[in-house]
Amino acid sequence: MFLEGLNPLDQKIVRLLIQNARSSYSEIGKQVGISRVAVKARIQSLEQQGIIESYTTIINPQKISGAVSCYFEMEILPDALAEATNILESNETITQIYRVTGKNKLHVHAVASSSEEMELLLQKVIDPLPGLVRYSCNVILSRIKDIKGIRL
Repeated sequence: MFLEGLNPLDQKIVRLLIQNARSSYSEIGKQVGISRVAVKARIQSLEQQGIIESYTTIINPQKISGAVSCYFEMEILPDALAEATNILESNETITQIYRVTGKNKLHVHAVASSSEEMELLLQKVIDPLPGLVRYSCNVILSRIKDIKGIRL
């Protein structure tokens, strides 16, 4: 797994934080066999190295009435990629943007409060994107596996 680049103790600490980022230093220390102070120092080191980027609350949009979650695969002309990315990045309905290899230059995730809001995103933001050649949209029906706390 991706944690193999860390020493075994840091791997254990990171796995515990992935399970519950609200765990106290004392709780983690008991589980990995080191002091609370040592856990704090190791976590601060992981933060300073940029390995741990942030702590956040993860919301499941499917549990919110009417929320619609979609993935888009977008083929964008190379000359317009930066401008299109800036437009997408500034929209609060867009939650993730990845530049990918292959014909489809962008992989984009959006969460809207309703089908109507998602349709407005398509009409007002995505359809007029500069350099957009084509896109596909996949509505997420259910979440089967979603590993939290990992950005790949």
